[in-house]
Amino acid sequence: MSEEKNKSFLEKAAESQVWRSIFRGGGVPRNRRQRMMSVLNSVFLHLHPVRLPKHAVKLKFTWCMGGLSFFIFLILTISGILLMFYYRPTIEYAYTDIIDLAEQVPFGIMRELHRWGAHAMVITVWLHMFRVFMTGSYKPPREFNWSIGVILLLLTLLLSFTGYLLPWDQLAIWAITVGGNMARATPFLGSEGPGASLLAIGDINFITMGSDARFALIGGRFMGEAALLRFYVLHCIGLPFIIMIFMAVHFWRVRKDGGISTPV
Repeated sequence: MSEEKNKSFLEKAAESQVWRSIFRGGGVPRNRRQRMMSVLNSVFLHLHPVRLPKHAVKLKFTWCMGGLSFFIFLILTISGILLMFYYRPTIEYAYTDIIDLAEQVPFGIMRELHRWGAHAMVITVWLHMFRVFMTGSYKPPREFNWSIGVILLLLTLLLSFTGYLLPWDQLAIWAITVGGNMARATPFLGSEGPGASLLAIGDINFITMGSDARFALIGGRFMGEAALLRFYVLHCIGLPFIIMIFMAVHFWRVRKDGGISTPV
C-alpha cells in the first residue's frame, strides 16, 4: 500500500490501460531492453532512434539545421492552412486578399510568419546541405540519402518559387514571367531548349510554344489566371505532398544508416 502511494503521477499514468494501449509494453521501462522495446513498438517514440552516438547531440557538429528545417516546414504547413481560409486564387481577389490579411483579418501576422518562414526554410536547408558536405556525411554508404537531400533542396526552392506568384502584385507577376520564360530552355521539353528539335518528325514538331514546359507550367501562352491557379495548387498541395514523401524516406534512411554520421 505504501509503495502504491509513493508512485509518481507519471508512473501511475504509465501503468494505466490508456498508456498501455498507445505504448506497447506498458509501465515505466526499468532496463535497457524495456526502453528499447518501448521505442520500437510505438509509432510516436519510433521517430527517434533507440541509441544516439555522443557526437550526434553536439551542436558544433550537427548545427541542428535538419531539425530546424523540419520544424519550419511544420510551421509553414500550419500557417499555410490558416491562410487558405482567406485567400482566393483569382485575379480579381488575390491581391486584395493579401492586403486584407495584413490589415483586416485577425492574426493576419500569419501571412508574415509564413513569408519569413519560407525564407528561413530555404536558408536552413542550404546550411544543412553545407554541414553534411563539410562533415563528409554524403560518403558511402550514405550517398543515396545525400541524393534524397538534393531532391528535397530542389523541392524547397520550387516551393518558394511557386509561392512567389500568389500575392499577384507587379513584383510577383514579372518575377514569375522571367522564371516561366526560363522554362523554354528546358532540355528536350522547352521549345527553345537543347534537344527539342530532335523530337520533331518531318515537318511535325511536338515541342512548340503551345506544348512545351513553359506552357505546362503557366497553363497558357501568357501569364494569367490559369498560371495563378496552377501555382496555387502546386504550392498548397502538389509540392508539400511530394516533400512529405521524400522527408519520410530521408528520415527512415538516416535511421537505417546508423543515425547521424561520425565526424571525419
